[in-house]
Amino acid sequence: MGQKVNPHGLRLGIIYDWSSRWFFSDKRKFRNAIIQDKEIRDELMKKYSYSGITEVNIERAIKKLTVTIYSVKPGMIIGRGGKGLEDVKKIIVSKLYANAKKGSKQDIKIDIKIEPVKKPYSNAHYVAQTIAEKLVRSFPHRSTVHGAMNRVMEAGNRGVKVQLSGRIAGAEISRREKYFQGTIPTSTIREDVDYASYPALTKSGYVGVKVWICKNNS
Repeated sequence: MGQKVNPHGLRLGIIYDWSSRWFFSDKRKFRNAIIQDKEIRDELMKKYSYSGITEVNIERAIKKLTVTIYSVKPGMIIGRGGKGLEDVKKIIVSKLYANAKKGSKQDIKIDIKIEPVKKPYSNAHYVAQTIAEKLVRSFPHRSTVHGAMNRVMEAGNRGVKVQLSGRIAGAEISRREKYFQGTIPTSTIREDVDYASYPALTKSGYVGVKVWICKNNS
């Protein structure tokens, strides 16, 4: 069960909260809001990947949109004097009104919050991105993975699992490799297991990186 289900999705509403929080009774508004949220999230995480964005939460109220960005290096997004926030706002506005008809635009107050990630190596997305970026730069995969896992365990977590899939190290035939440290109870819902996947485009093709981290919240 735990091997086939996204650990984050399995714990939604129990340990984790939804990354988009709003409600529309109109099906058309609901559909558009889902598409807008995905486009905003994808664009921000792509453009500011260098700042270590791990999560983008979106809340909607009546004529108000609140976007909370969690980043390992928040200063790189904010910029000098907060100039970077204007660029973030432009991206959000462009996605909100991308398919809007003339005269149908509403004045929506956009509130942007930048939150720091206090323990980067307790976040599965950041660890997966770190491993993937090193694989793209042709670092040895085993030392890269073991180095990342050691730092995860040093951060006080209970366990970590990393899986690589694809033409690892430029091999002719794709394969899958798994690495473990500590304990990862994926089927135990009350355990705080963070999960993320990140693609690494190497010279030989894509290598998929998956990371599971069991946090120590006791």
